[in-house]
Amino acid sequence: MSRAVIVDYDPAWPVRAQGLLDEVRSRFASLPGSDRFVYEHIGSTAVPGLAAKPFIDLQVRMPSLPSLAELADVLAPTPFVPEHGARPDSPGVHRDTPRPGDDADPARYEKRLFFSAADAAILHVRRADSPFAGFVAEFRDWLRHHPAQARRYEQIKRALAERHADAADYDDYTRAKSAFLDEIQPAMREWVRHR
Repeated sequence: MSRAVIVDYDPAWPVRAQGLLDEVRSRFASLPGSDRFVYEHIGSTAVPGLAAKPFIDLQVRMPSLPSLAELADVLAPTPFVPEHGARPDSPGVHRDTPRPGDDADPARYEKRLFFSAADAAILHVRRADSPFAGFVAEFRDWLRHHPAQARRYEQIKRALAERHADAADYDDYTRAKSAFLDEIQPAMREWVRHR
């Protein structure tokens, strides 16, 4: 994956996401407990009207994580391959960073990350009890219900993409978005509690 480039919303993104989720679901059906897996389209491409990096973010939540090798074997017939990150400290590759106020048990933040260059898609496989898995789904829903904040987030992402336009990857872009997430988290969590 290369540097951050933000493009206008594409109404085909949700359709592509559903097709990819269906493909992943069919592959994961052989895994123990697959009837309890949750399949989601997350990230900015899941928010109607929101500009985004043109990569579809998918999430699968499962009660426990198989090894990376086991998941890679199951996904071998698909274009999804393990993603190792651009740098040794690339954020969100092998584990997520706890959000302020969340349980910091490191086991709950472990994840498996896959990438399909052919589909321009990223697959995040997280534990069902991962606080971060819940956060990204809640953030998606909050943006869907708060269009003014979604527009503000888009402006921030465009500015950050421009600031990091010469970067070889988008690790610093990803880290820089944390300031917005930290700012809106209290209001978002309050909204989640009362919806």
